[in-house]
Amino acid sequence: MTTVRDAAYAIFRHFGVDALFGNPGSTELPMLQAMPDDIAYVLGLSEAVVVAMADGYAQATRRPALVNLHSAAGTGNGLGSLFTAYRGGAPLVITAGQQARSLLPQDPFLGAERATEFPRPYVKWAAEPLRAQDVPAALARAFHIAMTPPTGPVFVSIPVDDWDRECVMPTLPRLSLTTLPDPAGIADIAALLDRAKRPALVLGSGIARSGAWNEGIALCEKTGADVWVAPLTGREVFPEYHDRFAGFLPGYEERLVRMLATYDTVVVIGAPAFTWHAESQGVEWPGDLSLALLSEDPQHLATLRGGIGVLGDVRAGLAALVAQVSPREAPLSPAKRSASPPTPDMTPAYAMARIATLRPQGAIVIEEAPTARDAMHDHLPITDAGGFYTTPAGGLGYGLPAAVGIARAQPDRKVICLLGDGSSMYTSQGLWSAADQGANVSFVILNNGGYAALKNFARRFGLDQLPGTAVEGLDFVALAAAHGVPARRVVQADELDVALLWSMQSEGPTLVEIRLA
Repeated sequence: MTTVRDAAYAIFRHFGVDALFGNPGSTELPMLQAMPDDIAYVLGLSEAVVVAMADGYAQATRRPALVNLHSAAGTGNGLGSLFTAYRGGAPLVITAGQQARSLLPQDPFLGAERATEFPRPYVKWAAEPLRAQDVPAALARAFHIAMTPPTGPVFVSIPVDDWDRECVMPTLPRLSLTTLPDPAGIADIAALLDRAKRPALVLGSGIARSGAWNEGIALCEKTGADVWVAPLTGREVFPEYHDRFAGFLPGYEERLVRMLATYDTVVVIGAPAFTWHAESQGVEWPGDLSLALLSEDPQHLATLRGGIGVLGDVRAGLAALVAQVSPREAPLSPAKRSASPPTPDMTPAYAMARIATLRPQGAIVIEEAPTARDAMHDHLPITDAGGFYTTPAGGLGYGLPAAVGIARAQPDRKVICLLGDGSSMYTSQGLWSAADQGANVSFVILNNGGYAALKNFARRFGLDQLPGTAVEGLDFVALAAAHGVPARRVVQADELDVALLWSMQSEGPTLVEIRLA
């Protein structure tokens, strides 16, 4: 026999856990008693920060990350970040404290009523074991489910008095969770590509989740296909300097159809076909366009409108396609025209161009600056595997704490976190965690004094006057200093290089506020 606590930590080690992300409360203290030295406690000052740090860490390591939240209150504080983790497929095992079993019938202070319902539907599985001795088995099951493709967060509610109870340590399996695609389906896609006269590949985050960067390049080069990034993709999928890189597809059906209309074959890999941001009316797809999709996520296949759908591991499927397709010469002309160099003004385009020039080799870019996204696409190309992260769900507050988690996972790579002034305020407490962890992050705040992306989007609905979009009077240098992060402000274009070099050459966290014109 052993205690629930000892069994839990043995399970955590078995599944490769080396950090616990949390913000402790009274219902979690027994879990932390005699916490082993080989598992670090990573403190966040709000649960939104905690979950997003763990999300970044899990994505960057491609391992499950362990989270501990404070009963219902802490779970509620973290729900926005949990939604993002769910949409991004982050394998998080989230534990939450619960009041003592003897108190639950009396509606106690800090009691979580129907605790497993609170995080749904944005977890793959949720449980509150009926007996203390069932907690270890529930934790082992949670890891298994979180890691099974499509990966995602799970939730276990654990009463405070369970940790010291005796239990039997469950026997733990060694799991191999890669699901190989059906060879017949792969052969169908290969034949489709061989028949194509003008093929295109549309790549999504499944490329990054499966580690298929090189396989995607190989399929592009063997087929001569143009490569597009799927709408609203949250990860890097292809080197943007490549001659066959065509650009980024929008989340608007009418525009996307126009951009793909010149192709006779489109193969979507690691993404749905497609993710939309706003409604479109009367869109007609070309009748001669052949469509195929390969993904580890059955939900992607469920929304496929005709064509060929194949379920299975993206990397394995791509490798099989590369082996089967016939080689061909690509068109001589590049797929995408290069953007003209921006003028030296305080614009997002100029800031992105200078960051691209000055960034250290192998730097990782995290972006949560919606107004600057087009400028980033034009002037800050993503060139490396594991080199890009953005929110996959649309909610703000992911970027800043995720950068801290990613920096912890990749300590030898500089992390550049691009934030809008509005975005940065959702989880600004993450600056303290960056300082506490010594995270090697350059936070770059693009300050335009408001929610400019919302103003731009409002025009789609014919809105000229929009309340609640001005965000003025924020002092990001003072905010950073209050959290222990050195910071500088840039107001003139000729000051930009000095500030960026200072930040990127520094060890540990720094912040540069860029006042846009």
